[in-house]
Amino acid sequence: MRVAVVGAGIGGLTLGLALRARGIEVDLYERAAELREVGAAVALSANGTRELVRLGVGDALDRVSTMPTELIYRDGRTGERIAAHPGGATYRERFGAPYWGIHRVDLQQGLARAFGEDHLHLSRTVAGIGDDGRSIAFADGSTVTADVVVGADGVHSVVREYVVPGEGPRYSGTSAFRGLVPRSALPSLPDPLAIQFWVGPHAHLLHYALGGGERGSNDGDTVNFFAVLCGPDTWDGGNREVPDGELLAGFAGWHPAVVEMLAAVPQSPRWPLLSQPHLTRWTRGRVVLIGDACHAMLPHHGQGANQSIEDAVVLADLLAAHDPDEALAAYPRRRRARTRAVSTSAWETGTLLHLPDDDVDGLKARDARFAGYLDANAWVHEYSASAVTPTTKDTA
Repeated sequence: MRVAVVGAGIGGLTLGLALRARGIEVDLYERAAELREVGAAVALSANGTRELVRLGVGDALDRVSTMPTELIYRDGRTGERIAAHPGGATYRERFGAPYWGIHRVDLQQGLARAFGEDHLHLSRTVAGIGDDGRSIAFADGSTVTADVVVGADGVHSVVREYVVPGEGPRYSGTSAFRGLVPRSALPSLPDPLAIQFWVGPHAHLLHYALGGGERGSNDGDTVNFFAVLCGPDTWDGGNREVPDGELLAGFAGWHPAVVEMLAAVPQSPRWPLLSQPHLTRWTRGRVVLIGDACHAMLPHHGQGANQSIEDAVVLADLLAAHDPDEALAAYPRRRRARTRAVSTSAWETGTLLHLPDDDVDGLKARDARFAGYLDANAWVHEYSASAVTPTTKDTA
């Protein structure tokens, strides 16, 4: 069997490693000329990191990651703690794997080094999938064929257009700014090594510490922030350059630590938060989708990358145990319910993060939800993709 994967992001690279570990020939095709930073950082919870450890890249990634000390929810204006949950070694002991904050480029390049250069093809822009469903046409006029073609090409997937034409992601009505700030520039920030949500009417701020990765120390010397605002009502196109000060205006009157963080670096472009309506089809013939190509979700659980990793492991296990047609038929059955549940929960959490002040009953219910977050969402973190995937024909 030969598998061709379109996209060398987190999902595609993980799939490449997982397939090769199972003795399956695989090639990855990436449109970028080099693997470079797209997005500032990524949070990996135990359901993702346990699979990376199993694939043999855990030690290398652990060295360039930071483990948050706590998960803290705060009132965005007073700074008062609403709820907190333990991180670090306590989290790792409970769920059997660490929680990592890592620069996205460190993660992607770490996976790429483990995969190697021989079957990683850069500067290969996909124009479409052939009518036979086993060939990939590139923008330069070349083609390749494979027994299975995997679309790991993200939220704006070209491969998805072949599988389910016209079924792309939808704008959520919320948008975001992001940035990386030296911890030394944040003297007002309490608990700088924790992952924290600062919540308020129509906005929230998420941040967590990162190590310097290959560029520096691993002691949380950089803070990654993700600032979300409600609106605008509609969105066309990609990221937008907006007037300076628009981000700070959206957080006027918030706690000094919030304002300090957002003002510490130049304002980024504003970009839309997209969510993929639940697809009824993940495969067409020998073409299959993984990750954001089929279930792009809002980032409020930090599960986008983790769900891509889970997809990759499950698909690799199935392809190793069954003929391609059986494997591709089983794959959506293994993954659809879980990814829908995670996506729905992330959407609901986004609503809780932005409640207005006059919703008194809603705020009380929100605070109770935050207080019980880790117990209520243990099903997300304790999941083991390898453990739930059949490895013999008898159990498919």
